[in-house]
Parts: sequence; structure tokens; C-alpha cells
Amino acid sequence: MTGAAVRVDTTTPVPPYEQIRAQLADLIGAGRLAEGERLPTVRQLASDLGLATGTVARAYRELEAAGLIRTRRGAGTRVAPPPPGAGLRESPELSVGTRDFVAWAAALGFEEDTVLAAVRRAFREREG
Repeated sequence: MTGAAVRVDTTTPVPPYEQIRAQLADLIGAGRLAEGERLPTVRQLASDLGLATGTVARAYRELEAAGLIRTRRGAGTRVAPPPPGAGLRESPELSVGTRDFVAWAAALGFEEDTVLAAVRRAFREREG
């Protein structure tokens, strides 16, 4: 895991395994953990975080069940390839551009339905 840090806050009611699962899922979804990237072993991450190995193992099991990671004997635990047909998650650039576009359209007095219809039309024209 290059440069991606997982942290556990013991003062929150969210269980540690869920904090680990959610943080790793977010890192994978955002592309900060790339396909094929190796994750620390359960023992290593548990040691780094000061947790029981069972806690980290549960987070890894849930990530594996969700298809986000794969564990293979001798190859370790790695980020799984995205499932076929999986779309890209919204990027920060898309969020910023969308907010700017909506602000611009609203400043011109356009209503949401009109703007959405125009966006759909633009996508159809692009495809056709």
C-alpha cells in the first residue's frame, strides 16, 4: 500500500473493522489503491494499527465479499480488478465542473428540468 494510510479512531462508536473496511473501499474507489496493488498482510496491518488480527481479517473478508480485493496463497491480498461494466466513480473534477455549470445555468435563470434535458440531449448527440 503505497502512501495510503488507514487510521482507526477508538473514540467513535463505529467498529474498528468497519472503519478499516470503509477506508480501504474509499481508497480503492477513488483509485488511490490501484488494481493489483498489494495490501499489507492481516498481521502487519493489525500490528500497525494496534488491533487484533481478527478485526483486520473481518474487514478483509468483507472487502473480498464485495469484490474489491482478492487474497491468494503465495500472492497475498491485492486490489481486485473492477467488475465488468463498472463505471467510474464521480471524481472531484466532475464535482467541481458540475457545481460550476449548475451555478452558471442558475445565474442565467434556467430551471433544473431544462438543464437536465439539455444535458441528456447533449449526451445523445455525442453518441449519435
